[in-house]
Amino acid sequence: MSESASADRPVAPLWPDLIPTLRPWIEAVRGKLVPNQMLSEITWFRVGGPAQLLFQPADEADLAFFLKHLPRDIRVTVIGLGSNLLIRDGGLDGVVIRLSAKGFGEIEVLDGHRLRVGTALPDVKVATAAAEAGIDGLAFYRGIPGGIGGALYMNAGCYGTETRERVAELRGVTREGEIITLSNADMGYLYRKSNGPRGVVYTQAVYQGFAGERDSILERMREITEKREASQPTRSRTGGSTFKNPDGHSSWKLIDAAGCRGLTFGHAQMSELHANFLLNLGDADAFEVETLGEMVRQKVRDTQGIRLSWEIRRMGHFVPGRGVREFMDGEPFTGQV
Repeated sequence: MSESASADRPVAPLWPDLIPTLRPWIEAVRGKLVPNQMLSEITWFRVGGPAQLLFQPADEADLAFFLKHLPRDIRVTVIGLGSNLLIRDGGLDGVVIRLSAKGFGEIEVLDGHRLRVGTALPDVKVATAAAEAGIDGLAFYRGIPGGIGGALYMNAGCYGTETRERVAELRGVTREGEIITLSNADMGYLYRKSNGPRGVVYTQAVYQGFAGERDSILERMREITEKREASQPTRSRTGGSTFKNPDGHSSWKLIDAAGCRGLTFGHAQMSELHANFLLNLGDADAFEVETLGEMVRQKVRDTQGIRLSWEIRRMGHFVPGRGVREFMDGEPFTGQV
């Protein structure tokens, strides 16, 4: 099944350079600052417009200094490895913060079957480190494509385990530049969602596991890998699971029943292998990807009376004339979500 897309693709304009407005204090920042960095280069969908200013702090102290001095009226957006993320074609105004593995990729084994990890680490590396240390309970991270920062933010989970069941403590930097420690309870975790303090950039976390046997944990991880590769389009340009599972339902079954497996719009497609995975076939833009998602939501709502909710985090501005309508109804969105 196929739908057509417009061949016209307006180019997102570049943002005004922020760096001159942040002098002289910006000269003391040790991290990397890149004006108008195209975010399509660092997201798994390979779509998205420019960040007005991309900041990769050197370490936690550098991040705290930057946030303390950054004017409060400048928007701050944090992105991780870009796996569960759709950046719109108009890009993001303000500062986009992306933590690097060099500054935020530590792993430390603690007493009591615990692990302290930096939030720039991929989930799979944390699962492997835990297994090698004989710490059980984190093998599920082998099945989640993304980084620890995103997992903490959205309570990532699979195969019967969620992040909230294993995280004991978090550390982060507030919008005011204060370094704070948070408990599991402070995060207010729900299904695929957290309700922690707004504006905090998570820098590390302590996970609580339990005693396990290294070889058996690694074997379980191999089984997760095989299952995932057999059932999901892991080598495609995708953001992972597109929609949350409604209570009592599986999103992929609803999408399948609505006739949307393999549905295309422009260069975007709902996977033939797993109906809840949205793919960039190679030359899609964010407009095509998000439009296809809303088409699927409309078809599921209209055929089965269920309103799917996005699991993929969408953000940024639309290019003028290429806004996307929720459930394909009414007027296009005009701002960020």
